[in-house]
Amino acid sequence: MPNDKNSEYLNVSSSQIMGLTEQHLTPLIGPHKLHRITIDAFLSMQKAAASENIDIQVCSSFRSFDRQLSIWNKKWRGELPLLSLNGEVLDTANLSDEQKIHAIMLWSALPGASRHHWGTDFDVYDRAEVTRRKHQFELVPAEYENGGPCAELSNWISDNAATFGFYLPYSKYTGGVAREPWHLSHKMVANKIISDFDLDSLLILLKKSEILGKEQILKQLPDLVERYTYNKGL
Repeated sequence: MPNDKNSEYLNVSSSQIMGLTEQHLTPLIGPHKLHRITIDAFLSMQKAAASENIDIQVCSSFRSFDRQLSIWNKKWRGELPLLSLNGEVLDTANLSDEQKIHAIMLWSALPGASRHHWGTDFDVYDRAEVTRRKHQFELVPAEYENGGPCAELSNWISDNAATFGFYLPYSKYTGGVAREPWHLSHKMVANKIISDFDLDSLLILLKKSEILGKEQILKQLPDLVERYTYNKGL
């Protein structure tokens, strides 16, 4: 249960949940911002990991609705690649609108429904180990397994993240988002946001937006949120 000090921070508005405003966020370092409760927990986890020579650093945190919309539309138009579950580049021109939606959401969230809007979710890597190896970091699963530069980090997270209130919402592929061993979420705050998530507000926002594939997205919006944002899969 949240203590009195943190309870006031648990109320996040619909606009904040959908990435339209940033009042719920606190600067971390550089461009990164997280929810206040998430930052406190992350810094405690980071300190504990450092004592075991694991350099947990954030490589992606809050993304606004507009930023997520830009990524979505570029992928829809073929300006950014669409990848299969195995990382193979797909031919955008040969995909139906339905297929495009699922190909995009395999690796990128729907604007307004991205967990990165919440400030509870962020991507991590072992900066020191990546630097030591002079590795060209790509944020792909292979870097977190089988001796990859972030493999020890991944093992440490599996063993210790829950102690600090974090979990891996995309720890395995279930028919929704591809496996993301780098994506951490503050469970208590994220679950509160999920309970407050307003599909009607998201529907109104997307209707007014310039998102490509809008008609097909709106037809199946509740299922897309369940399957991908909450990672309930098929």
